[in-house]
Amino acid sequence: MIWEDLKEELVLTGLEAESSGEVFERLGKTLIKEGYCKDSYIDALKAREKDFPTGVNMAGIGIAIPHTDKSHVHKGAVAIGVLKKPVKFYQMGTIDEVVMARLIFMLAVDDPEEHLVFLQKILQVLQDPETLRGLTECKAKQDVIQIIKDKEQSLS
Repeated sequence: MIWEDLKEELVLTGLEAESSGEVFERLGKTLIKEGYCKDSYIDALKAREKDFPTGVNMAGIGIAIPHTDKSHVHKGAVAIGVLKKPVKFYQMGTIDEVVMARLIFMLAVDDPEEHLVFLQKILQVLQDPETLRGLTECKAKQDVIQIIKDKEQSLS
């Protein structure tokens, strides 16, 4: 289970941001402060996002799954942001298709082979429209964690 180590410190609900860059700053600083990522992490996120967008529309809800190369990571983690209002990202695999993201799953991947596993596990949980809607309505960090763990357990 990739979610078993999900910590409240890595979940930000009611996150206010005007741009993807602000999202990177807020969530990225959390990963840095908690010791998961190096100081270079935020700049690396921004640079990678320009070339490899991370937005995805799922069941009418925009999500983004930004991440970087392992050289900017001390140890693996997932930080989650539930935005107050959607922020513009671009669709994975495009450079011009907009995704208005409400949920951010920021990956700190320290093992390149784990990267695809992380993405698959996240997408597996998020394929359920009810789970997605529930996450966008969460006000409490514990609720975010519980919804994700319950969904993952139901898939096991």
